[in-house]
Amino acid sequence: MSSRHAQPIIAALTVLLRPLVRILLRHGIPCDVLSAVARRVYVRVAAEEFVLPGKKQTTSRVSILTGLTRKEVSRIMTTADVEDQKATDRYNRAARVITGWLRDKGFHDKAGDPLALPVEGKHASFTALVRCYSGDLVVRAMLDELLRVGAVCKTKDGRIRLQSRFYVPEQSETDKLQILGTDTADLIATIAHNLKDKDKAAPRFQRKVMYDNVPVEAVEEFQRLSADRAQAFLEGIDRRLSKRDRDVNPAVNGTDRKRVGIGVYYFEDDVQSSQPKD
Repeated sequence: MSSRHAQPIIAALTVLLRPLVRILLRHGIPCDVLSAVARRVYVRVAAEEFVLPGKKQTTSRVSILTGLTRKEVSRIMTTADVEDQKATDRYNRAARVITGWLRDKGFHDKAGDPLALPVEGKHASFTALVRCYSGDLVVRAMLDELLRVGAVCKTKDGRIRLQSRFYVPEQSETDKLQILGTDTADLIATIAHNLKDKDKAAPRFQRKVMYDNVPVEAVEEFQRLSADRAQAFLEGIDRRLSKRDRDVNPAVNGTDRKRVGIGVYYFEDDVQSSQPKD
């Protein structure tokens, strides 16, 4: 490794991997599986993103970049990746339905709150909501999903009532693990972007607030405060961004297609005391 940044990158990688390895061990995933996935990702990224200008990427160059043998590179290139695109699509569609329900006045009562919707109907119904914000997805499938995760409930008269302001798959460990991949990847991609030459690309917003000598008694209050303010902030961002999204507003003009967003997360851990013992 000739890079002068190799040592700090390896140190950062060690810190980054600790919570990931904790999850892997908890779910019985051995080290060789992580190694196999890492090799596959190395090959895919080298093949797709490190192509020399004007030249076709070759197995030999990928081998040089990754440190893997040409035989291993060829094997990986002919093996399909393990990706759960259906889970990602389900997550995105369900989130759009809930935010549409919260935002669209056509699905609100006179006080501006989300209506308890009948399942069928041309206008203010759950069917109309799903068709408006989730494309061609089967309405029954969306209803079953939102009921499954506790985002909605059925009233005594058969209407569908919104229970949660965001789609969070609280009951499904599989869906939570899917979020592990997508949300963590977004954060790391932002950090990677900000590590690039600032003259070539404007930095993306990346900030945090942290204190490391907070008494246990103050933590619960901060949890509530941060959750309430983060929720309000994200709802405001959602209202603004949705106005420019062409899935929600097909009349919006513009070229190409970008995926943009912002994430907020809470963190907490124990700090070993450095004070000497009596």
